[in-house]
Amino acid sequence: MARATTIVARRKDTREKIELGGLIVKAGLRYETRALLLGALIDIGQRLKVDDGERNRLTKIGAEAFRHGRD
Repeated sequence: MARATTIVARRKDTREKIELGGLIVKAGLRYETRALLLGALIDIGQRLKVDDGERNRLTKIGAEAFRHGRD
């Protein structure tokens, strides 16, 4: 039973990573370096902790991209 739970957890984790990678592609950042992407994510993570306005602004941009099927 424990092994089955581990397999399910690993599949869920893998699926989540694939989806997150898809967001990088969708944002048009496929060919950027991993260091740049990580730096950008760390930066936005820090800014979101202190600026709800930025969170709202970026959420609107993302929602709009999903609505229009931006690839």
